Amino acid sequence: MVEQLADLKVVITGAGRGLGAAFAIVMADAGADVVLCGRTPENLSRVAGAIVERTGRCPPIVAVDLADMDSVARAAAEIAAAHPAIDLLVNNGATWLAQREGGYSPAEVFATANAAITGTWLFSQALLPNLRRSARPDIVVIGSISGQQNARLQGAAAPYLAAKHGQAGLIDGLRQELAGTPIRVIGIHPPNLDSMTPLDPEWNAVPNRAKGEAVTSRDVVEAVIFAVTRPRHVTWASLLLDSDTGGLWS
Repeated sequence: MVEQLADLKVVITGAGRGLGAAFAIVMADAGADVVLCGRTPENLSRVAGAIVERTGRCPPIVAVDLADMDSVARAAAEIAAAHPAIDLLVNNGATWLAQREGGYSPAEVFATANAAITGTWLFSQALLPNLRRSARPDIVVIGSISGQQNARLQGAAAPYLAAKHGQAGLIDGLRQELAGTPIRVIGIHPPNLDSMTPLDPEWNAVPNRAKGEAVTSRDVVEAVIFAVTRPRHVTWASLLLDSDTGGLWS
């Protein structure tokens, strides 16, 4: 499956750390041309450096804050101009908001909702013309178990839960709007993760995990790769990853 990613143009948000960095490194290793997008240029540069060491190719980096609509517009315009055709857009970027006593500021609530819903929507919308120029265009949105019915907070703030429910609706709405076009829309909803990248020694030990251990970044990356390498007549519309530890019912 991984060889099917060779030479694809892949845009990844939230690529400076965690799951987004794992996507970037794995897909670059597979021969994809990745574009690294995120809020912190220093983090993006570190991931780009790791990709250079592993592949000899230096991926472009684009600063974008999905909670800031001006930033979204600038970044999308930069990417659209530099990459006329985009094969895969991985909407991974999000703003985490932890549950705590004392409440949350308006800025925190707006940032959480905007990153998950408004920013993700506008970023995707702006790149649709570039996706339409691909022979095999896909949009992947990384949701969360927090967006599922009856999900427990598990340390998340109520606004984060609400934002992820809204993002789940965005996934469904975008899929319906693009029905009848070549663009597939794929939603992946992971539980709480053990965060890692291929640069970490734990990465290679993941296949040996037993039931009861947590889902990892590697599991999510592999689920996405499986989904986007299905024949074009198949859309993995929504995939919920669960676990006894950190999962929907844990």
